[in-house]
Amino acid sequence: MKVYTYSEARQRLSEVLDIARKEKVIIKRRKGETFSIIYKKPTKSPFDVPGINTKATTKDILDAIRESRSRGS
Repeated sequence: MKVYTYSEARQRLSEVLDIARKEKVIIKRRKGETFSIIYKKPTKSPFDVPGINTKATTKDILDAIRESRSRGS
């Protein structure tokens, strides 16, 4: 765990953030307040799925959509 004063953290922000990827970082203010910096891993979108290969053409897909929408009416 690394501990920085507010002034040190401000001057070395890029370094502090790089260190926070690997370990806990604490920043202390003059009045005794302390803050932790925690690295949050990026989350993947639920829509980020691999594609599939198919022989369907754009026309086939649009026809299927039109057909499914017309059944609901």
